[in-house]
Amino acid sequence: MNTAISVRLPKALADQLDAVAKETERSRSYIIQKAIESYIEDYADLQVALDRLHDKTDPVISGKELRKALGL
Repeated sequence: MNTAISVRLPKALADQLDAVAKETERSRSYIIQKAIESYIEDYADLQVALDRLHDKTDPVISGKELRKALGL
């Protein structure tokens, strides 16, 4: 089920959105939906990285050790 959401954009950003929509032959809604999906995925990845960074039990290894472990 879809939910309608209203947003206000600066004119320059709305113009860019219209240009991308026209170039890709997609609707503005489609472009906005894909942009939000991408942002949320990136945000989730950032949270995982931050959680790992702050995990004191996670061992830190050197670049040399990493290359060796990867067989490089």
